[in-house]
Amino acid sequence: MRLVTWNINSVRLRIDLVAQLARDWLPDVICLQETKCPDELFPRDAIAKMGYPHQAIVGMKGYHGVAILSRLPLAKSGHLHWCDKEDCRHVFATLPGGIEVHNLYIPAGGDVPDPDENDKFAHKLSFLREQTRWWKGRGKAKKRILVGDLNVAPLENDVWSHKQLLDVVSHTPIEVKLLGALQKAHGWVDAVRHFVPPEQKLYSWWSYRAQDWRASDRGRRLDHVWVTPDLVERLAGTAILKDARDWARASDHVPVVVDFAD
Repeated sequence: MRLVTWNINSVRLRIDLVAQLARDWLPDVICLQETKCPDELFPRDAIAKMGYPHQAIVGMKGYHGVAILSRLPLAKSGHLHWCDKEDCRHVFATLPGGIEVHNLYIPAGGDVPDPDENDKFAHKLSFLREQTRWWKGRGKAKKRILVGDLNVAPLENDVWSHKQLLDVVSHTPIEVKLLGALQKAHGWVDAVRHFVPPEQKLYSWWSYRAQDWRASDRGRRLDHVWVTPDLVERLAGTAILKDARDWARASDHVPVVVDFAD
């Protein structure tokens, strides 16, 4: 099974890029974040024609939104809301074999890393804490995958400069600590870093603000795939599709691929 997670930054605007991903990489499951599309306008038929008739979506106009698109049948699909906000950040579904997939879009948090001065940052921290409490109560960690734009680059080599980004939202010590607590809460294993050592620089996002993103290469690894320990032996490979940052009308995020053996 090949699974891809991707912050698409508007599924309708970039539907051709979804088709390009499907054609070139043949994923079995595509998890999208920031679809920015209410459910009634989601391009279900176009995506079904790409080979993904099984879809679990939750979206809203202009903001957020997550979707699981699958060649494989989906069961027990649904969505959850957090922090008393119905802002479409969590969709889940069960794949054949009983594997639960949870697709998250964690709040970005704004620009000021102070919860007293910045409500968006306070929301992000609350979201991480609430997720942590929920996963602690989910029972034995078994046959689960958590993917998405988690909006935190946790390791020093998940950002272009650890020292310069310590006070920049997405790599602050409090965010890293809370994401670590979320990971520990359910025994999650970082599927990408399972293959790529922490000493190696690794990014999945490059800002639109850079005139030449490739030359400056000031990236961050914000997009993640985590698995429960019982799925680690099935991990077969990974790729971050850096060249997708150069596709026409590209998202500022690129797809992250994880392969699973049968």
